[in-house]
Amino acid sequence: MLLHIKNMVCNRCILAVRQQLDQLELPYSSVNMGEVELTHPPAPQQLDALRHRLEQLGFELLDDKKSTIVEKIKNIIVQEVHHNAEGPSALKLSALLSDKLGLDYHYLTTLFSSVEGVTIEKYAILQRIERAKELLLYDELSLSQIADQLGYSSVQHLSQQFKKTTGLTPSHFKQLKDNKRKPLDQV
Repeated sequence: MLLHIKNMVCNRCILAVRQQLDQLELPYSSVNMGEVELTHPPAPQQLDALRHRLEQLGFELLDDKKSTIVEKIKNIIVQEVHHNAEGPSALKLSALLSDKLGLDYHYLTTLFSSVEGVTIEKYAILQRIERAKELLLYDELSLSQIADQLGYSSVQHLSQQFKKTTGLTPSHFKQLKDNKRKPLDQV
């Protein structure tokens, strides 16, 4: 049985969900971002207990198909931007999402916008800017290297999107003590 969980955005989220499954003695074969594969269907009271525990941790057990698809879109974008060691995919975001989800991009973008109130492209930009903030704070890469790692065509393109999104230039952001980063599930 496959369960879909909203707001799983990192490896710590996977660990937290695994702990809850173990405590409730719900056997599972895999736990990935946004998904849990149970080996046996849970009893209704176990599912209710899991739902309650997940909500206390800031997660949400998804029931409807549309919310599940939207969460999958978010997870693919977060994975691509924040956890892809090889850098950005050679595929355009539209092709990547269509390929991974097996659905028409027009349907995906219409669904995402209606549920989230923002386009897929805007959501992806917000995620890239959050990643740029993180990399700027580490102070290990130049702005040129950050732009390259995040798939920007140039430093100027990154700087323009950064300023448009945050109201600050990347260098000004780096100088601030209050860095204004957001948790990924709030982007």
